[in-house]
Amino acid sequence: MTADNWDWAASDGSLPGSVDLRTDVPHSARMYDYFLGGKDNFPADRAAAAQVVELFPDVVATARANRRFLGRAVGYAAQLGIRQFLDIGTGLPTAENTHEKAQAIIPGARVVYVDNDPMVLVHARALLQGSPQGRTAYIDADFRDPEAILNAPQAKELLDFTQPIALMVVSLLHFFPDSDRPIEVLEGLKAVLPPGSALILSHATGEFTPPEVAAAVLKTYAAAGVSLTSRDTAEVARFFEGMDLVDPGLVPVHEWRTDHPEDLALTRPEVAALAGVAIKHG
Repeated sequence: MTADNWDWAASDGSLPGSVDLRTDVPHSARMYDYFLGGKDNFPADRAAAAQVVELFPDVVATARANRRFLGRAVGYAAQLGIRQFLDIGTGLPTAENTHEKAQAIIPGARVVYVDNDPMVLVHARALLQGSPQGRTAYIDADFRDPEAILNAPQAKELLDFTQPIALMVVSLLHFFPDSDRPIEVLEGLKAVLPPGSALILSHATGEFTPPEVAAAVLKTYAAAGVSLTSRDTAEVARFFEGMDLVDPGLVPVHEWRTDHPEDLALTRPEVAALAGVAIKHG
């Protein structure tokens, strides 16, 4: 890791001091890490995640299908020639991170990760390193504060807002209730994207799950102190307004342009997430 391919600081450019990981409280990023088979989780996270698994065993398949979607969508954007990625709600580093997928196709691709979780912050500093040709940066900021993201020194240095950018909100927006105005916040971010940019999005849904199971899962997350808002296809589609969805449109996450055996083996009732990619035209 060198200063040539890694830039990491808080949104004001300062380095963080000690961070409180609150390992005694379940956290959505660490629960997701548990679903993915990762090791960056604690007893409180595992206990809450185990309750979700007991109610909806296919949550593990959903999480892993979502991660595979991220890789395919980033690859698709890179194949279009998009060289810049703004990944908001990064989560804990795992296999096939955004910069790895993008820079495997375009070695000089630049990736700016955004999250506001202390544990993500610690791991990102150590693990999210770019290629020798590319650059990778991390911003400590909240999705609900787009100005902090866009005005961060790392964003201004690494991202050229006159050239296409892939804006990524993968498995993020369901953590924001309507009262947080996620549509309006996302619209503000989409507004600064130049033509040719992409929106890569996935979102939890209970649309294909028995209502009583979906309700129990939401209740379990709430009891763990994690806000989770399930939205159906029509509600998730609103996040793409003003941009053109590419084929196959907004679909269950395991159906988006896949030939992966695990995806092909899944059925809609086994998956609790929607996904899509859209392009902004002039």
